[in-house]
Amino acid sequence: MKGVRKLAPYLRPYYKTIAVMVILGVFSSLADSIYPLFTSYALDTFVAGKTLRGIVPFSLLYLLLMAVTEAVNYYCLYKCGVVEMKVDRDLRNASFNHLQTLSFSYFNQNNVGYIHARVMSDTGKIGELVAWRLMDFVWEASYILFVIVMMLAINVRLAAWTLLIVPAGVLIITYFQRRLVEGNRKIREINSTITGNFNEGITGARSIRTLVIEKLMQRDFEKDTTRMRKVSIKTTHYSALFTSVVTMLSSFALAVVLWRGGKITMQGVIRLGTLSVFMSYAVGMLEPVQNVIQTLAAFISIQVNIERFTKLLEEKSDVADSKEVIEKYGDNFTAKKENWEPLHGDVEFRDVSFRYPDGKELVLDHFNLKVQQGTNVAIVGETGAGKSTLVNLVCRFYEPTSGQVLIDGKDVRLRSQLWLHSSIGYVLQSPHLFSGTVRDNLRYGKPDASDEEIWQALHTVAAEYVVRKMDKGLDSEVGEGGDLLSTGEKQLLSFARAILADPRLLILDEATASIDTVTEKAIQDAIRTVIKGRTSFVIAHRLSTITNADIILAVKDGKIVEQGTHAQLMARKGYYYELYMRQLDAAVMDE
Repeated sequence: MKGVRKLAPYLRPYYKTIAVMVILGVFSSLADSIYPLFTSYALDTFVAGKTLRGIVPFSLLYLLLMAVTEAVNYYCLYKCGVVEMKVDRDLRNASFNHLQTLSFSYFNQNNVGYIHARVMSDTGKIGELVAWRLMDFVWEASYILFVIVMMLAINVRLAAWTLLIVPAGVLIITYFQRRLVEGNRKIREINSTITGNFNEGITGARSIRTLVIEKLMQRDFEKDTTRMRKVSIKTTHYSALFTSVVTMLSSFALAVVLWRGGKITMQGVIRLGTLSVFMSYAVGMLEPVQNVIQTLAAFISIQVNIERFTKLLEEKSDVADSKEVIEKYGDNFTAKKENWEPLHGDVEFRDVSFRYPDGKELVLDHFNLKVQQGTNVAIVGETGAGKSTLVNLVCRFYEPTSGQVLIDGKDVRLRSQLWLHSSIGYVLQSPHLFSGTVRDNLRYGKPDASDEEIWQALHTVAAEYVVRKMDKGLDSEVGEGGDLLSTGEKQLLSFARAILADPRLLILDEATASIDTVTEKAIQDAIRTVIKGRTSFVIAHRLSTITNADIILAVKDGKIVEQGTHAQLMARKGYYYELYMRQLDAAVMDE
């Protein structure tokens, strides 16, 4: 019930439909429990009485009940499917939308597979619970209740003998159900491992070949499939034995009815039709009992899915707008652009200290820096030094542990994230393109961009040739994640996408690292044109590309150890000087 209460907001729109389904389900089970009474009446009246008088109204009534029951069943099945799909949709939309509001730290701490399972698998099981499992339970439980009431109403003694089989059936079904649930759970766990290994075998095919580990991968894969085979066979054994035992119990129940019922029928206590009713109930009683136990087990099992889903929705973002900011500027999905102030590009770090949510040491410690509009800031350092920390704070992907980051003189927390992000162009070292065409991907930067504007952006970053050589030009598909393109080509298109948005803040995170030197020079020339009037932060791997930066920040062990122009830092002969000379020597040796 705790889980159901948490789901209440998502189920509330369908309460009336579910209530109607429950009522109709009860009616359907009542009808199913009545059918044997028709057989009883036919045997006692038409067969034993050797007459057909009244058979027409009897047949019409039977056909009417059958038609109504089938219509009800059709409606229930249809509505179950509709409710399941709608609940799935609402839960998945809620999950996905909530994920869009979470900060980067959540995605750093949770892998893709875990998140994917919460959004897809857990929501699917909850939708199944609300629709099908609930209806199964209502039908089976009400059918058992109606059958017991009818048997007791017809003949208490024979009903007592018939119902003796139920407790034994419950114990046996529960025993097997527990083992079948455990077996199927193990199968799903092993299957997840196999799926993961299979995925690695495909995505890592090149590495597997170059490392010559085909045999190792094959051995590990076969080990998992062998485990799955053993568990599956054991579970299948229990399933087959379970079916046989339930069938035997049903036969035993029928034998009891024939033994006791036959005696009292011969004694004239009950008629032959009544005996047939008990025979029908005895044979059909155990399956509903079995289904009720299975459904109750599913309710308990799905509680885990509900907890994981609600835990995702209860996850709080490390970066969130205040109620006052949302009321004025809107949220990530509904912008109030009429209240947005223009962004000029002044950036200030005021006594900023920062540690990552999953870290212990300060990455920035009382850091201060003023960057005026139009300034080109370069950030350099060795791999893993923490160069991205500054731009993550500028973009408000993380909040400072203490201190303030100001844009145009105001704390970024006093304006909405969407206001800030709408004015930022970000080009990553490992760019991501979305499935679709080149035009679709570039228009993510500016949805209403014309083809002329797109070609201009491509020309600016020397990416025009990439698109022109494609068969369909702007209508060419890029593949999942841009897999149909090289890394360099993806980076060029990513660059064009950022430029197309005409951002006031431009972030280049080693944006030319995967581009050949000829194209890099063309882009560097374009960058000098593009950054005019814009504030830009450039994380650079090749130091020769940032010698003209207005200010260079040298980062070491997560801390800024030097700052100044290229000439100032070279004259100081400190950390930056060592980095630059090391790269220069390496370049000379390569030549």
